[in-house]
Amino acid sequence: MLENPDEGPALSIVVPVYNGAATVGELVKALRALEIEGGLEIVLVVDGSPDNSLDVCKQLAAEPGAPVTVLSLSRNFGEHNAVMAGFARARGAYTITMDDDLQNPPEEVRRLFEHARDGNYDAVYTYYEEKKHAAWRNLGSRFTNWCADKLIDKPQGLYLSSFRCVSRFLRERVVSSYEGPAPYVDGLIFQITQNVSRLQVNHLPRAEGRSNYTLRRLLRLWLAMFLNFSVMPLRIATILGLVFGALGALAAGITIVEAIISDRAPQGWASLMVAVLVLAGVQLLVIGMIGEYLGSMFLAVNRKPQYLVREVVRRGTGSDATAALDIERPKVDTRAAGQPHREPSHELRRRES
Repeated sequence: MLENPDEGPALSIVVPVYNGAATVGELVKALRALEIEGGLEIVLVVDGSPDNSLDVCKQLAAEPGAPVTVLSLSRNFGEHNAVMAGFARARGAYTITMDDDLQNPPEEVRRLFEHARDGNYDAVYTYYEEKKHAAWRNLGSRFTNWCADKLIDKPQGLYLSSFRCVSRFLRERVVSSYEGPAPYVDGLIFQITQNVSRLQVNHLPRAEGRSNYTLRRLLRLWLAMFLNFSVMPLRIATILGLVFGALGALAAGITIVEAIISDRAPQGWASLMVAVLVLAGVQLLVIGMIGEYLGSMFLAVNRKPQYLVREVVRRGTGSDATAALDIERPKVDTRAAGQPHREPSHELRRRES
């Protein structure tokens, strides 16, 4: 059973939009044609797109059909940050996240929603028989999934797809559990639940342009998972220190014994230099890893925003052209304006009331 329909539609669809002006219109048209029991809403998060995606999305919001909410972020924050912004505004009993490039067929949305609803799952991830991405991107995805198996509490074999469905319970707790500047949505999901399923869907070639995920963006996303949601890298650094310390002690013992029982001075300048270079490299790697952790803490303490909402656009209630859109500009330092924000003190609340 779905939750009280007065609390929102049955399904919210969150779509981060970046360089999607050519495809987002067709996507919204297809989503509006879906028949979803309990209704649906569409949340388009324009993530500082350099093209005219924002104008296209505003036009879509004014058109009849399933309601479209447009969030205009103040700059480009990244896909996972945009998803968090969409989660904060979504109202549905279930929420589906999908890209704006039409590689996920809109007709699969209903199957995904019904699978999550009928199975009463907190999250359902999709996977593909054949993924229509470049070979280097598919290789990177497999490596990221392998790392996720080791670093976060992910069920073995589950493919981490951006085309996923989550329940209201999970969505609300994901939003409230993390205010840092580098969210990794899948890591947050598995911190909260293991009630997860998977569903095979089709994957189409990209309709327009090329992927917005460059090697640099993929590396940044991998680091967010690697450093923000696991302490295993620090444990690996500790183990490396113990291993190399033991090898150093063993080598020192062998050298001392050789100096005592041999008439010649200990030989091995080349092996000594190799050992120095290896140890120096390991030390720099570990120091850099610790520095990344400290850097993440520094950014969080200084309240680097997870996202900032410039304006929220919805279809208006009037019939004339000037009332076609309702534009909300959230007040500064409120949850509606972005993450993180400061809750007003009890004294300030008392004075305002």
